[in-house]
Amino acid sequence: MAFGAVGTVASAPVAVATPFAHLSSNVPFAKAPTTAQCVADIGLACYSPIQYQAAYDMNSLYANGDTGAGKTIVIVDSYGSPTIGSDLKTFDHAFKLPAPPSFVILQPDGPVPPFDPTNATMVNWAVETSLDVEYSHSMAPGANILLVETPVAETEGVVGFPQIVAAEKYVLEHHLGDVISQSFGATEETFRSEQALMDLRGAYIEAAADHVSVLAGSGDNGSTNQHFNGTFFTHRVDSWPSSDPLVTSVGGTQLHLNRAGQRLLPDNVWNDTNVLGSPAASGGGVSEFFSRPSYQNGVESTVGQWRGTPDVSLSAAVDGSALVYMSFGGLPGPAFYLVGGTSEATPLFAGIVAIADQVAGHDLGLLNPALYSLAASNAPGIVDITTGNNTVTFTQNGNLYTVPGFAAVTGYDLASGLGTVDGANLVAELAQPNH
Repeated sequence: MAFGAVGTVASAPVAVATPFAHLSSNVPFAKAPTTAQCVADIGLACYSPIQYQAAYDMNSLYANGDTGAGKTIVIVDSYGSPTIGSDLKTFDHAFKLPAPPSFVILQPDGPVPPFDPTNATMVNWAVETSLDVEYSHSMAPGANILLVETPVAETEGVVGFPQIVAAEKYVLEHHLGDVISQSFGATEETFRSEQALMDLRGAYIEAAADHVSVLAGSGDNGSTNQHFNGTFFTHRVDSWPSSDPLVTSVGGTQLHLNRAGQRLLPDNVWNDTNVLGSPAASGGGVSEFFSRPSYQNGVESTVGQWRGTPDVSLSAAVDGSALVYMSFGGLPGPAFYLVGGTSEATPLFAGIVAIADQVAGHDLGLLNPALYSLAASNAPGIVDITTGNNTVTFTQNGNLYTVPGFAAVTGYDLASGLGTVDGANLVAELAQPNH
């Protein structure tokens, strides 16, 4: 479930049974607005795929024919969106993107229930699906997209995960994808036991054996996360599957771009808690269940004996949202909307990974050993984040709480991980034979 919330800027986010995408504003734009128009109309920056492509140094890859061709990005979401096929076409037309070579929707664990525009959970997952599909495609425009929909909403604890695991195993056993993007997660403390969580790892174990990369957002509630009832833990917690050592955890940054996608300021850790009035920041921390994997031995002074998250971070800010086209019911109308969260960062990175797979000529599988090795050698594909934090303050049951987070520092930290990425350099580095 769970990290993020869909809601307006002025109201408290919906807390329960949502993926971690933030609908930054219910203000619809009939045509894709510019960054200046978003700032003028609603006081928040917004960015297009063209700006993200430039910001992450992707254009030299596209010019060379490196677009993810021949690779398939697997997007996993509960319920999906009833209009995603036509919405993707509208999105592509607006930003002059080619259609993906193949866009397929599968429901391997059974049909999803009919879409109900009055069901907030379904609407939230439709927002999530739209963001995932449109932005993974925008970063790897030549890759195939496989949207895998599950019939039970993932919330906290094990709910929804058995169906997700079954669906992902189907994809793996039929060799249908090269990178799996997951924009959901549950607080580790909401699993009834460590074993209950471990019993759900089968798809990740199989993916590692099959050299399929698996990504997951690090969460949208900063250093805390949610209970079953939607209230927040008042102490530091971490979330799974982001915390799984077989998964690459993707945190969130805030970008400051001009119309051409050039940076006006360095990226910082995403933290829009003050904007939304509720925890809204890059998830990060140390796992309660997983010990430090060997690839994090070089950052032991930060993570201690436990698995630390995130590993890398990309754009997730509400003030700096992605423009997403959506036309399903439950929103004010068919239009472009601003959406942020680590639900954005994860599919963005999935697109980069698909291109790295293409350039390498084979699937890269678990990325983390290579990412930590590259960062240790100061490779230009990893760009350090040194400003910001994921501390959150909120009022709950009449009390004011602050859950201390982690500050971005030089090198690895539990707010931004290793940092963000330069796409062209990282693709070249990951594609080297020794990685």
